[in-house]
Amino acid sequence: MTSDMYDKVKGIITKKQLIENNDKLVVAVSGGPDSMCMVDILKKIKTENETCQKKAGPMASFEIVVAHVNHMIREEAIADEEYVKEYCKKNGIEFYAKSIDVEKLAHTNKIGIEEAGRIARYQFFNEVLKQTGANKIAVAHNKNDKIETILLHTLRGSGIEGLVGIEMKRGNIIRPLIECERAEIEAYCEEMQLRPRIDKTNFQNEYTRNKIRNVVIPYIQREFNPNITNALSRLSKIVEKENAYMEKQTKKAFQEILLQENENEIIVDLKKFNLQETVIKARMIRYIIKRLFGTTASIEKIHIDDVVKLCENNIGNKYLMPNKNIKILVKQHKVYFEKLS
Repeated sequence: MTSDMYDKVKGIITKKQLIENNDKLVVAVSGGPDSMCMVDILKKIKTENETCQKKAGPMASFEIVVAHVNHMIREEAIADEEYVKEYCKKNGIEFYAKSIDVEKLAHTNKIGIEEAGRIARYQFFNEVLKQTGANKIAVAHNKNDKIETILLHTLRGSGIEGLVGIEMKRGNIIRPLIECERAEIEAYCEEMQLRPRIDKTNFQNEYTRNKIRNVVIPYIQREFNPNITNALSRLSKIVEKENAYMEKQTKKAFQEILLQENENEIIVDLKKFNLQETVIKARMIRYIIKRLFGTTASIEKIHIDDVVKLCENNIGNKYLMPNKNIKILVKQHKVYFEKLS
């Protein structure tokens, strides 16, 4: 199993070119089974490549540093940090950690704790990336996480993009374990005697994702399809190809209607926008907002529909504010997407 898991992850990294020569990775490590499996395999691949280089000339070489976030929610969080720190010390890996009061962050920004935690983590990972001169971030999402995400998006009425789930590579973020099931990962940790930390909150059904993991998926496996994980994974791969094509068309349409762009504002031609197919309009709005903010997390279908309607009505000097950070204004045959903070 250990050898199979190592070969599987190494094969995925090689086939999909997740890691290239001279890459430097910020490896996100919480101390749980997924991230410990990932960092241990990456360490082994790195060591193997360095050995092969000495014997047989240049091969893909890369560096890794570890980033750990203490969310200051669980009493065991300090012990989690010490565990990851000790692993890194033992294996000669640079270690960076930060404590962030996620509950306070969620309250201040009036968002959920899960979303606040995600934002805090990626902000820190990017800080470490800049500080160390790294160029990629490796996170340990697995196949089960991907299926949970697809079901979560489905329950929220997501569009086709939501059925992709979690992508293996997006921008500078890579997910080497995305084709591996949780059972494989746990077996690897056991065989390698990694003794990862276990987050007990994963078994508490206070959060929607935990309910999907602990209640919904087991029910589907028991009553409908024991292979639901592989079934939804196949669906995801089909949708991913179709979604990639739609993204390509969206970017092409965006370039055709773009009038002006800077870090705080994007202006597009109103008439040309209105001539687009409805599906492209919706995608383009999300694409524009993501270009400005890096995310569309707070933008829902109702906001998209309102923007489309605003543009179609073509009434001068009318605007919408889907949230406190963005203003969308129709004026003088143009649509202004303004970043307010």
